[in-house]
Amino acid sequence: MSEQRPTLTNRQGHPIRDNQSLRSVGERGPATLENYQFIEKITHFDRERIPERVVHARGTGAHGYFEAYGKIGDEPASKYTRAKVLNEVGVQTPMFVRFSTVIGAKESPETARDPRGFAVKFKTVEGNWDLVGNNLKVFFIRDAIKFPDMIHAFKPDPVTNQQEPWRFYDFIANHPESLHMVTWVKSPWGIPANYREMEGSGVNTYKLVNDLGLAHLVKFHWQPKQGVRNLSSQQAAEIQGQDTSHATRDLYDAIERGDYPEWEFCVQIMADGEHPELDFDPLDDTKRWPEDQFPLLPVGRMVLNKNPDNVFAETEQSAFGTGVLVDGIDFSDDKMLQGRTLSYSDTQRYRVGPNYLQLPINAPQEKARARTNQRDGQMAYVDDNGGANKHINYEPSLMGGLQEAPQPQKDYHQYVQGHLGRYQTTSTAADYKQAGDRYRSFQDWERDDLVNNVGGDLKKCPEVIQLRMVWHLWHCDEDYGRRVAQVAGIGLEKAKALPPLPGKPAPHANRQGATYTSGQPEQGGAGAAKEPSTSEEVAAAK
Repeated sequence: MSEQRPTLTNRQGHPIRDNQSLRSVGERGPATLENYQFIEKITHFDRERIPERVVHARGTGAHGYFEAYGKIGDEPASKYTRAKVLNEVGVQTPMFVRFSTVIGAKESPETARDPRGFAVKFKTVEGNWDLVGNNLKVFFIRDAIKFPDMIHAFKPDPVTNQQEPWRFYDFIANHPESLHMVTWVKSPWGIPANYREMEGSGVNTYKLVNDLGLAHLVKFHWQPKQGVRNLSSQQAAEIQGQDTSHATRDLYDAIERGDYPEWEFCVQIMADGEHPELDFDPLDDTKRWPEDQFPLLPVGRMVLNKNPDNVFAETEQSAFGTGVLVDGIDFSDDKMLQGRTLSYSDTQRYRVGPNYLQLPINAPQEKARARTNQRDGQMAYVDDNGGANKHINYEPSLMGGLQEAPQPQKDYHQYVQGHLGRYQTTSTAADYKQAGDRYRSFQDWERDDLVNNVGGDLKKCPEVIQLRMVWHLWHCDEDYGRRVAQVAGIGLEKAKALPPLPGKPAPHANRQGATYTSGQPEQGGAGAAKEPSTSEEVAAAK
């Protein structure tokens, strides 16, 4: 292959020197709003389909309620969070849940091998809380700037209009952090038997904040009380030959006959901070928090007990966003979470319209009725006149109108210090370790299905991709790589002879420290002398 390739640019014609990482304050710090390349990339991506969702187009939904236990494990929930929805016992909080596949179009089969979306809207007395996740506890990438590339690689080829295995594995081969998710998706866990017997997870890392302004890192999970059941490739093919909507039918019929599905809501909790004692970054959503170290602690339960009256008005116009949080639940510096928070709400304004939150399915409950100074826009139909003086649609005013809510007695203030730049991830050893651990944890029939699926796919790929993928899998687990090579007819020794990917650490190794994507190491961490940034400072440094 020729290395003389055209240079990647944005729509302004600016050369893109880094298409891998958001710009952030330090390696683990927050992303900044001036990430123009990411904003242009993700907002254009959000508008690639009309009017169907770009991802999660195939879905079904149901109404239900959430009841908190008032505890997190054996301790009062108030120890960790001031969110009323997790503290008030005996209150049934209305909910709407939308289940979905990711890549397929609106009429695609529900037996597709694909992550399943698990999006939940709590209509709490403090306003809406959206928890937007999937059926697995991890994801393919850890930086939101890669999301459009990932979806493009997984969607049909723009020329053949076919999903091509080589495109999928070409992307994966260049992103070792994806190996963990691939090991899940290509196993039977990639085809849940239905939505009722399926786990859910928020995937991203959030924070719980209590009345003292203290924060803990948290992961959210849904555990089905019906149990978990998955399908082999053969079982899925048999179902698909007769019914492409089996999961929608199963959920609808169960609710209609009064067999209401139920999930227990659980959290994993970790002290806020960097956690150098772990071999992975807890903000990296390609990694699971080991449950023997961070157990699943019950918080409450969800019951789905009502089907939609109108699929379009409710299921299809339901709109979720990772930025929709209530007081007591906050953002972490998870780069996928920060990117999704812009992307999800932006795509809803495009897909449904700027007033999508006026629709009944998306509007908060009456006790938290929206009162804003936002006006007009396409398809506005609610008179959002919340103040005493209808002439005042701004704030503050001496003449009436709306006023700010009171501040909490003690708020959470994260301390942030660091160099502004684009960083590579330091903790990379677990990219291979967790994928190997997952392979070894599967039952024999799950490993057999996984190996046959991946090996069968690689038969359809060019040799350069075949060899690199076997190299990756062998470093995850030698048996994993050997068996896939046998199924695909690939020379294992030739694959093992490959060098590490350019610019990336060897498998099971971390980078030596915080490193910019240029390969230059950061000169000192937080509290160290700052790097020279002005011409005078550069001259002095010389």
